[in-house]
Amino acid sequence: MPVGLSDFDSYLFGIGQHYELYEKLGARPQARDGVEGTYFAVWAPHARHVAVVGNFNGWNPAEHVMARLENAGVHELWIAGVASGDLYKYAVTGADGEQQMKCDPMGFAMELRPANASIVSDLDGYTWGDAGWVQARAEQPWAEAMNIYEVHPGSWKRISQDDDEERLFSWHELAQELIPYVADLGYTHIELMGVAEHPLDASWGYQVVGYYAPTARHGSPHDFMAFVDACHRAGIGVILDWVPAHFPRDAHGLARFDGTSLYEYADPRVGEHREWGTKVFDYGSPQVRNFLVANALFWLDRYHVDGLRVDAVASMLYLDYNREEGQWIRNKHGGRENLEAIEFLKELNETVSRYRPDALMIAEESTAFAGVTHGVDGGGLGFRFKWNMGWMNDTLRYMALDPVHRSANANLITFSMVYAYSENYLLALSHDEFVHGKGSLVSKMQGDAFWRLAQVRLYLGWQLAHPGKQLLFMGSEFGQEREWSEARSLDWHLLEEPGHRTLLDYVRTLNHFYRAQPACWSLDADPKGFRWLVVDDHAHSVYAFVREADAERFPEASMLVFAFNFTPVKRTDYALTVPVSGEYEIVLDSDAAAFGGAAQGAASDAPAVVHAKPLQKDTSPTNEAPSSTADDGEPVSGVLRLNLPPLAMLVLRRRATD
Repeated sequence: MPVGLSDFDSYLFGIGQHYELYEKLGARPQARDGVEGTYFAVWAPHARHVAVVGNFNGWNPAEHVMARLENAGVHELWIAGVASGDLYKYAVTGADGEQQMKCDPMGFAMELRPANASIVSDLDGYTWGDAGWVQARAEQPWAEAMNIYEVHPGSWKRISQDDDEERLFSWHELAQELIPYVADLGYTHIELMGVAEHPLDASWGYQVVGYYAPTARHGSPHDFMAFVDACHRAGIGVILDWVPAHFPRDAHGLARFDGTSLYEYADPRVGEHREWGTKVFDYGSPQVRNFLVANALFWLDRYHVDGLRVDAVASMLYLDYNREEGQWIRNKHGGRENLEAIEFLKELNETVSRYRPDALMIAEESTAFAGVTHGVDGGGLGFRFKWNMGWMNDTLRYMALDPVHRSANANLITFSMVYAYSENYLLALSHDEFVHGKGSLVSKMQGDAFWRLAQVRLYLGWQLAHPGKQLLFMGSEFGQEREWSEARSLDWHLLEEPGHRTLLDYVRTLNHFYRAQPACWSLDADPKGFRWLVVDDHAHSVYAFVREADAERFPEASMLVFAFNFTPVKRTDYALTVPVSGEYEIVLDSDAAAFGGAAQGAASDAPAVVHAKPLQKDTSPTNEAPSSTADDGEPVSGVLRLNLPPLAMLVLRRRATD
């Protein structure tokens, strides 16, 4: 006979280490003595009693009262005849004597909003076809190229209907359109917003009620499995936004689940985010920590996702986050850090690393908290990558300036290299920068339409060239002009205009170039891979540097020279000292006509191959073919003379010599 929660299960849950908790709690179809039915189990230790209600009993709380397992605070019941697809909730009579109808915290599916009942769902039965991807993922070094396309599935595209309304894509429809689009553009991963079930569209999925349920907006749990599977078979990784920082107050959700502050801190000075109107998880509770860690493993295990972008980490780390004096409580040492949340994050990353060592754990963390991507053994939090919010804020401020003022604000574009190797960074241009009046990426730029698009090309080139992994929010790749809204599709009609179509061509070229050049990513976390060539020419707002590949892994990879002109003034015959003399070919020009540029640079009025003459004391003006090495075999520096197009990037690669 199938069993529910064993004594050992109860013990593990009690100490917060039942990492397959999703196999025990919730609603699980199972036969007993040859009779089909469903086993229900829910954690509600302070409830006076709990009943299962649903479409199978007329939502009657008196019919199916659950038995309490005293050693775990869990209520359980097996009900004959209940099957996959049936709707249910828990009628919880709390410690306060009030009865509430709660959805299942560990339910695998929920109704489409505004309805909110849980749905009995069996996750077994899907046949995966991504074994090759999973094996390769386990063997992949973390220094590989990573270029992420951030997607809100509900607004990437919508389908027009006869009533002039738009409906959301299903997972199947997204697989048919989104996956080929992403693959064609050369992205390595997609990051999905709003996958876990949430009642309010305007929360973008960051106020979760169904932590174990993929949203019904796009289909069933098996439909989402099929989407992830299709991504993997197309060579695209899948990262989910994951929200362990807070949850909404909705009456059917986690808030005061058993009539007490079960999942949240009881004291509102710790347990509430007033600006978001949400509750904060109680990271001091072993069972709450278990609920969250098991949830992370659940998405990685049952849905094969490749990683989790952990939202709002800064709000977890600090007790005074967005709180005034008197609205928060100091920790036991008198400090502002949430020590319990810090320990939770360490446990989370250690546990994920143990069970899924290839998983991408990414922190959206906006402060200078030290060691976010350092190992837990060394005092760090153990994340694989951290969003570089400082780089994003500084560079967007720089690009929003009238170019005449950029010379006085050079630190905004260069400062990130001071700390670039303090963490493993991901350069994120995410949805947060294109909402709430911030406008789109194109709208942040100065000038007319031509110059705004030129600066988007320049800026995306700067992102590609800068050490760190990459992320771009949907629509930015073709110059979405309106600010993003979750309530409508992107403005795909813009691709009918040449400037937007050629911007998309540029991004495609940029992405494929990035992936093909180990110099762009193999030493992202190692200062040996970067060298400034021009960092102090503030008067002209010209910057240049070299990126080099990991010589042990890629001995044949070429060094790349990146040169940027952040003014609308063409820099003719600009002298650039490079580490090695010889011939350099221009391999990328953001001002090229094919990308919508004016073709004012070296690719048009100078040869595509540029010679870097060596810097030697005895070099004569008549020496037209100097050697690239000195007598002792050491490389000789050289001087390139370039025509730098206005508001543009040039990329050069040294030609190999025989």
